[in-house]
Amino acid sequence: MNAEAVQPGYVALYRQAFAEYGSHALWNLRALDEPSPEDALIVTRALRVEGDLGARRLAERIERACHAAV
Repeated sequence: MNAEAVQPGYVALYRQAFAEYGSHALWNLRALDEPSPEDALIVTRALRVEGDLGARRLAERIERACHAAV
């Protein structure tokens, strides 16, 4: 079983956010190797403020995944 299979859903979405919006919306944040749900929620604020509609939708998906992980 690989590491991706055992990670909570928000971790994959967190990494997707940095891959897609890192230089645009997340320029002032550093990607963490093992983000907590709280770390992922910090990213959602930046996605909403600095990102486009796609970033906002990704932020909503991250929020749902974080709440499901708790």
